[in-house]
Amino acid sequence: MISVSQILRLIMGLVFTLFGMNQMSHGLERLSGGTLERVLETATSTKSKYPIIGRIKGMFVGCGITALVQSSASTTVMTVGFVNSGMMKLEQAIGIIMGANIGTTITLWILALSGIGDGAWYLQIFKPANFAPVIALLGLVLLLFSKKTRRRDIGATLVTFSIMLFGVLLMRETCESMHLETNQAVIDVFAALQNPFLGVIVGAAFTALIQSSTAAVSIVQALSAGGLITYGSAIPIIIGTNIGTCVTALISCIGASKNAKRTAVVHLYFNCIGCIVFLSLFYGLKAIFGFESMMSMELNAFNIAIIHTVFNVAGTMLLLPMGGWLAKLARLTIPDKPETRDVPTTLLDDRFLNTPGFAVEQCSTVTDKMAHVAKETIFAALTILDKWDEGLAQTIVDNEEHLDRYEDKLGTYLVKLSEQSLNAAESKRINQLLHVIGDFERIGDHALNILDSAREMKEKNLSFSNDARRELNVMTSALKEILELSFASYFDNDIETAGRVEPLEDVIDALQLELKSRHVNRLQKGECTIQLGFVFNDLISNFERVSDHCSNIAVDLIEVTQSKFDTHKYLNALKQAPTERYSAYVAEYTERFGLQKDEPTLF
Repeated sequence: MISVSQILRLIMGLVFTLFGMNQMSHGLERLSGGTLERVLETATSTKSKYPIIGRIKGMFVGCGITALVQSSASTTVMTVGFVNSGMMKLEQAIGIIMGANIGTTITLWILALSGIGDGAWYLQIFKPANFAPVIALLGLVLLLFSKKTRRRDIGATLVTFSIMLFGVLLMRETCESMHLETNQAVIDVFAALQNPFLGVIVGAAFTALIQSSTAAVSIVQALSAGGLITYGSAIPIIIGTNIGTCVTALISCIGASKNAKRTAVVHLYFNCIGCIVFLSLFYGLKAIFGFESMMSMELNAFNIAIIHTVFNVAGTMLLLPMGGWLAKLARLTIPDKPETRDVPTTLLDDRFLNTPGFAVEQCSTVTDKMAHVAKETIFAALTILDKWDEGLAQTIVDNEEHLDRYEDKLGTYLVKLSEQSLNAAESKRINQLLHVIGDFERIGDHALNILDSAREMKEKNLSFSNDARRELNVMTSALKEILELSFASYFDNDIETAGRVEPLEDVIDALQLELKSRHVNRLQKGECTIQLGFVFNDLISNFERVSDHCSNIAVDLIEVTQSKFDTHKYLNALKQAPTERYSAYVAEYTERFGLQKDEPTLF
């Protein structure tokens, strides 16, 4: 008779197994800090004359990464993300997906060690029941007493690994104590699972529910301790788990590009075709040779690990040369249709959020593209002041809209990323990016304002006086200088160059006040019209505000490099008690951009 206590213990073991496996996988991905994704991207980026060579290389990469993160679903979802972002082609992804099926078998071999019987002491240390407490203790020590984030992450991963082992051991011991092999109802259920169709459906459905084929097969290993698992029931269930694990990738590709969807479909076709071929071969041989005694033979954890590995390796070897046909089949399933995509921001794939280190790098890459657009836009606006160009004007308008989309998508993604488990450096980098994308977007806004002023002057045939032109020339030169300094410091991560921005911003502030004062004098003398005064004031105000955003970009960069930093205190200190270097820079820029009577005109 099965007691309530035994059922609860079985449930508890299942919970520990699923929780430990899930958290261990996430911990290993976090520890990689994006290294695995970079390896995945680099290893598949090189082109080969022979496609099969590329698929073989991808297979080894997929196998290795899955063995490290202990989750074929994670590797597949990661691959779907790369294809969706355009960083990997469908054909390159096929080998990785096949290799992931092989890499996922490693955990089951570790769990199979629980089947080691009594014997020599040096064999006993390999039993999970013996080494799991040691791993848990080591992980707990690192977690509680280490101050370094990486060591704490290692400790947490070791603890969750031991929790997974404990869960499997608890299920195994509970199944042994329940004596399921004597319960007729349970015997009938597992006898029914010897039907290949029913066994595959149950294995696929259960795996889809818990979203881990490794966890599903590990539960089969635990149940084998009760003497219920035979070749007849194990083979369909194990094959079904490979089909069930495709659900995770299929869910992840919702809303993705067509190639990303095709990648998930290839994963499904690969496992389904392997299932059909393997079952047809196995049951065909059974019909010919009639090995009924083998079908009822009881299995242990080692036997189950062998079946799982043989099936995955054999399926890969069979279908790897047919990768091109699988890609064609996926394209037939999901045909090409015109689709509009904002290519730079496709790098911001939600699938990368599970590995914050790599996601931060993706955000940095997209922000760099945004910075280049912002720089191009503001310099185009300054150029159009000198000579009107309708095509350049349209470029400025288009770029400003593009910058708005950049800020929207980057801001949303960075907020999502900030909710993940981050180390101190990643948090500071995210804060910096959140600030600078706002500055880049505002620079685009001011470029559009400058364009509007230039258009107004063209349409109304307005022209500044010679003095006004000379003054604008000086401030424009200073603005170009501060733009070059701030963007160079950002792109090169150059603190020395960033330190030159704030002194120049002070000089530009003083220039704005001086230019306003001089223009008021011209208005009072009747040398300038009210209408021109508004345009002049709008221009120098936008120039000054652009310089403010340049200052923000430089200060954000300085902040990231220092452990304790307060922006307001830093700026106030520079204003109230400037350093010798700061004062020297201010003097240098004052001399270079001082208002001279013989300045050449801009217009």
